[in-house]
Amino acid sequence: MKQFIEDIEDIFKSAFANAGYDESYGVVTVSKRADLCEYQCNGCMSAAKAYKKKPIDIAEEIVRQIGDDPAFEKVEAVMPGFINITVSGGALAQKLSGMAKDECFGFEKEENPKTVVIDYGGANVAKPLHVGHLRSAVIGESVKRIISHAGNKTIGDVHLGDWGLQMGLIIEQLKDDEPDLPYFDEEHTRPYPHNAPFTLEDLERIYPKASGRSKEDEAFLKRAQDATLKLQSGYEPYVEIWKHIMTLSKADLKKNYDALDVHFDLWKGESDAQPLIPDMVKDFKNRGIAVESRGALVVDVSMESDTKEVPPCIIQKSDGAALYATSDLATIIDREKSFSPDEIIYVADKRQELHFTQVFRTAKKAGIIGEDTKLEFLGFGTMNGKDGKPFKTRSGGVMRLEHLIEDIKAGVYDKITESDDISGEEIRRIVDIVGLAALKYGDLSNQASRDYVFDIDRFTSFEGNTGPYILYTVVRIKSIIDKYMAGGGDITSDMSDLSAPVTDKEKTLMIKLTSYPGVLEAAYKELAPHRICQFIYEVSDVFNGFYHDTRILSQEDEEQKKAWIKLLAFTKDILVQCLKLLSIDVPDRM
Repeated sequence: MKQFIEDIEDIFKSAFANAGYDESYGVVTVSKRADLCEYQCNGCMSAAKAYKKKPIDIAEEIVRQIGDDPAFEKVEAVMPGFINITVSGGALAQKLSGMAKDECFGFEKEENPKTVVIDYGGANVAKPLHVGHLRSAVIGESVKRIISHAGNKTIGDVHLGDWGLQMGLIIEQLKDDEPDLPYFDEEHTRPYPHNAPFTLEDLERIYPKASGRSKEDEAFLKRAQDATLKLQSGYEPYVEIWKHIMTLSKADLKKNYDALDVHFDLWKGESDAQPLIPDMVKDFKNRGIAVESRGALVVDVSMESDTKEVPPCIIQKSDGAALYATSDLATIIDREKSFSPDEIIYVADKRQELHFTQVFRTAKKAGIIGEDTKLEFLGFGTMNGKDGKPFKTRSGGVMRLEHLIEDIKAGVYDKITESDDISGEEIRRIVDIVGLAALKYGDLSNQASRDYVFDIDRFTSFEGNTGPYILYTVVRIKSIIDKYMAGGGDITSDMSDLSAPVTDKEKTLMIKLTSYPGVLEAAYKELAPHRICQFIYEVSDVFNGFYHDTRILSQEDEEQKKAWIKLLAFTKDILVQCLKLLSIDVPDRM
């Protein structure tokens, strides 16, 4: 379905063509002066230079060509050559009625759906999720939902960090703390214990201890590196420890991601790519794609078009160990074999851009994916505290994500007034929903690549561009509709038959709603959830202006009341669909 502004533009392009000018001058934009008009056409200014005429003369010709088109209430030429456009209420109602009949409200899905793998999450096992994992989780989940909404097949992969140095650190620290465990007895034979000899809480103690120790004790670091290499080489006792770590960590990670309403289709990790690495490295060497440099195996990925140096991609270190790039390339091979994706999107910290540039170029150079397969890096900025530095706890440590969620829910609870007719249990459910909305919306409303300041007071506010404000608006609309229905009203049979506006603020709301398909298209093409956030804030703001100026339920004209209720229901449906794309739920009451 064409966007409303495109419908208007088609009329103007025809007018330019009929007047003897190139139709390309008929571009229409939303007016920046809402007090003067709703849309503008400024093409006469450019046409005047090409056709050697005064801009105002061309503008007046175009106005005459348009004549009494029923799409417009008023079209006028103004000096020095602009065309101000005011659309008719009937055209608006007709457009919105058509949108209401469509499940996507006018947004056109892909004619040729794609298979898209989205790599987000990126958590490391044996470590709890912390605030640094928030952006990848919520941005990735929203991007996946937007792409799926466009009709594509999406595959979300958490891609766990489960095969790196942290494993060697844990193993060696465990060996020092519990030397009598059978995994460290070279004479022990199978079987190894079925249950882990440690708990998740133990791991959360062991890893920080080992990590801190490795920064001060070079001998211990070397032991950890050797243990990591033994694990990666398939040494059975260490593989058994690794399995225990994975079992405990996955269960905890799933619990925390579920609490965020973030869900993955695949729970694969770096370890799943390991069996593919030897053959891949051998192939790269045989074909001359990878060459030795200072004992390491590297792939030259520089291009003549580079404006700054792009170092070679290191595939194998001099000691034979693989790196993140090696694992990522093998993972691409695995995804190509399993899904033949048209596109793979990586959602990660923007500081990893060079790494992904090297990996993508190596994948293309080696031909492990087709030329038409798109590899895209969606880099996000840092979540900072009010001091402008990466967000920390009051003691200066890295905050666990579950503690951050608890803090923001507490902030929401402090702002919610308990009603006599709402039980404590319902209050807790409302706080859970609104708290997550505050957290997610606070993140997603920022352009992904930008850093932003995490401010609990601002994010939990019920005023301004915040999650609670949006939810309160939707709940308000639901409440009005419920009261109308409870009073005997019924709009279920003819929702797609919307009426022309009778007030200026009603018309402003309707115009804003017509932009929904264009907003979704931009969010989809740009992988930009913040565009949806901006739209729903603008709709909420415009709606509240209409609501405060309009006595809806007390309107005596039943037909007018019903027309307004239908507009409210349509507004609610669009807002709820947008919030679902952001992975945000709406409570029944607030």
